[in-house]
Amino acid sequence: MSIQQQATEQLPTFDEAIAFHGHRCLGLALGYRAAVLGMTALGPRRSEDEEIVTVVENDACGVDGVQVVTGCTFGKGNLIFHDYGKHVYTFINRKTGDGVRVVTRADFSTGLLDPQFGDLRERARREDATLADLALYEEHLAGVCEAILTIDPDRIFLVTRSVVTPPAEARIFQSRPCDRCGELVAEPKGVDQDGRFLCVPCSRNL
Repeated sequence: MSIQQQATEQLPTFDEAIAFHGHRCLGLALGYRAAVLGMTALGPRRSEDEEIVTVVENDACGVDGVQVVTGCTFGKGNLIFHDYGKHVYTFINRKTGDGVRVVTRADFSTGLLDPQFGDLRERARREDATLADLALYEEHLAGVCEAILTIDPDRIFLVTRSVVTPPAEARIFQSRPCDRCGELVAEPKGVDQDGRFLCVPCSRNL
């Protein structure tokens, strides 16, 4: 049974991730597969509130796949972003402290899955790309995404498990007006400058 078939039974499908993200792409497939691996190790059960916490270390397409699979979002406070530019995802069960860290292997390349894919992608991005070029690219893109979803995950990811201390639950803070622009700001995000309570943009533009 493929990862897609397993996920269909308990977690959102890749097609649902595509619908959320807006299009099919490699990054989305990688993030989706990483999230399914992490959630399968932890349960799997999509987070309705803050039962699961996900730490992402990039802000690329894969994070949309992670949100769809895990149910972790910025709004619920259980999607934590570290701007490290690394395709690394950590999934934490808040109740048990079980953690799963999924790292994209440095030696992984889409060229290993489809040697023609890189050239087809570059051709499709050219201004003079034909409909035939675009159609062929989409065909190969679908094939590479399917491979990402179905091949042995050890070819793509390094997965480690550990027990971690979950981050504190999200808090709701009071807001108050910025003394310069008047817009409401959550109190912990405000900046004190000479006794004035300012939002970050105003503090930088005095």
